[in-house]
Formats: sequence, structure tokens, C-alpha cells
Amino acid sequence: MGTILYIAGLACAVLAVIDIFKKRISMAGKVMASLLVLLTSWFGVVVYYFYAKDHLTEWFR
Repeated sequence: MGTILYIAGLACAVLAVIDIFKKRISMAGKVMASLLVLLTSWFGVVVYYFYAKDHLTEWFR
């Protein structure tokens, strides 16, 4: 069961990083946001999809 949750979390994090790199923001902003999502695991993915997704272009221009 733990392996399934780990793989699901990893897949969600990869999808979030792909979404971050599609946004029109600076490369430094893309790298910082991606690292933050990847290093915080589930919490980072949840925060990204429910809040930060719509605000990244404002934060990193």
C-alpha cells in the first residue's frame, strides 16, 4: 500500500513540475517552484494545485 501511495505522489509531483515549466515565468522561478514542489512531497503538490497554480505568474515575472 505504501508503494502505491509513493508512486501516486511521485506522478502528481511530476505532473505539477511539467505544468510549472509550461508557464510563462522566468527560468529561476520555474526551478525554484519545481524544487519546492518536489522537496515537500504531498504537501507541496496540494498547495500547488489548490493555491499556487494561479499565482505563479504574479510571483515570478
